[in-house]
Amino acid sequence: MKWFNLENLRNSSFHITPNLPIITTKRYKYSIIRLVAYLGVYTILAWLVLIFILSITPLKDFLFVIDNSELKSQREKIQVLQNRVETLTSQLQNIASTNERMKYAMMLAQKDSVKSNDALYDSLRKPINKKIKIGGDLFSAFNGLIDKFSQSTEKSKPLIFLEPANGVITEEFLPDKGHMGIDFGVKSGSPIYASAGGLVTFSDYTISSGYTIIIQHDQNYITIYQHCSSLLKKARDVVSQGELIALSGDSGKNTTGPHLHFEIWQNGKPVDPQKILLK
Repeated sequence: MKWFNLENLRNSSFHITPNLPIITTKRYKYSIIRLVAYLGVYTILAWLVLIFILSITPLKDFLFVIDNSELKSQREKIQVLQNRVETLTSQLQNIASTNERMKYAMMLAQKDSVKSNDALYDSLRKPINKKIKIGGDLFSAFNGLIDKFSQSTEKSKPLIFLEPANGVITEEFLPDKGHMGIDFGVKSGSPIYASAGGLVTFSDYTISSGYTIIIQHDQNYITIYQHCSSLLKKARDVVSQGELIALSGDSGKNTTGPHLHFEIWQNGKPVDPQKILLK
């Protein structure tokens, strides 16, 4: 005989016999299935009543007083951190705006003659607001993923390269003679800017080219800046287009005077910068 038998379980029952002096003794018979059903219904009703009481009465404050105090403490800490992030972000925006104005001022100082209606004057007169994104929540993270996905679909668009220095081109692109870039005639200490945004892959001194910085861009482009007097970025730094990265100079063995030697390569082949630079 098996211990568990569904038919035997269905035929089994409980007998309840109240023995109270004031009423006639009577026996109540309940099957196991009916008893389980009664207990289930009773449990559900009990939970519903408890939830109703907790939702309309302050009883929940007494039951969860410890949890509430911890939540309030955490909320206050989060608010303090959020205020600090907003303050730091505001300061960074001011620094970025100042850096942008300094860039225009240095470009203006490098010009031999400046007219009163020069566009650089307008750039300096107008307030420059460099907006810095504030992250830290799921919504901004989700938006960041969407932006990255949309950017990946736009990689077929041509990149825009800006002139890295404000100077006259003294030697053009002559690959047949071994000159794989162009030279900007600028005096030592002139600012050099990133022609496009990217990742700095090299920033160091070489014997032939002096202080050199190389930036990796999208679509397998790289830009090379040689004969600098000082490097302001180091390897693995991420730079934005137009960001100050170095100062021009006359360093290295293969140089004939203060200038910037600038090269653009794509897929391992040199490209004439004058054909793609936005002037």
